[in-house]
Amino acid sequence: MRFLTYNIREGGIGRAEGIAEVISAARPDFVALQEAWDPVVVKRLASLTGLEFSGSQRSHSTAFLSRLPVLNHAWRHPPRTRHAILEVSLGDGLPRVFVLHLRAWFSKWSERQRVRELRGLLDGIKEQLIREQHAFAFHILAGDFNALAPNERFDPSPMPAWIRGMIWLSGKDIARSTIEMMGTEGYADAWRTLHSDAGEKPGFTFPVWNPHVRLDYVFTPAAYASRMTACEVRKTPDTTKTASDHFPLLVEFSL
Repeated sequence: MRFLTYNIREGGIGRAEGIAEVISAARPDFVALQEAWDPVVVKRLASLTGLEFSGSQRSHSTAFLSRLPVLNHAWRHPPRTRHAILEVSLGDGLPRVFVLHLRAWFSKWSERQRVRELRGLLDGIKEQLIREQHAFAFHILAGDFNALAPNERFDPSPMPAWIRGMIWLSGKDIARSTIEMMGTEGYADAWRTLHSDAGEKPGFTFPVWNPHVRLDYVFTPAAYASRMTACEVRKTPDTTKTASDHFPLLVEFSL
């Protein structure tokens, strides 16, 4: 199963053809989209890429495209969350997919908000799976976390002056509590699982004109980490430089 997560920036308005070219080149079976709040664009992407199943709502950032049969999908808004989490149920033997988009900004204050938001999302996922008696089932949690992982190098110098100022006020670094929580909750980070050397393989996904931070992630419960067989930040075709401000992240799963 080829799984792609992609923030298409501001609804993808006026860039559907370029975004579709990037997606098609990755040959995904499932695409988790963020900032995909325009259903017209998402339908256009489904048509251009030949991905038969899709779902989006104008009021939500998260959306999806799929070649795999979709049994049902829904947006859920647990307490303390800004963006709804999208839950997609695929056919038998396939993982449940949860697509999220956490709030942005780089500071210790926004990181605390992200932690609270993620706590609400994870509690909501856990309650949903327990309610359906699938508490330990294979599932994927993916999207734009707008957060940095622990023990990864960070150079704020390419960032705008106002962001560097916020970082300086926050203690000259950015807290890593959000992604740290994913580890303590028992999730495996696809990029780090398959690229253990953070220095040699930083996995930067943002921004496309000067990549220097990793904001986009794919997680699965650690018990299923061995099913992740490949992970790649997609930088081809050349259209990736203009289709969005994020590079998409592709993960292959063995089923």
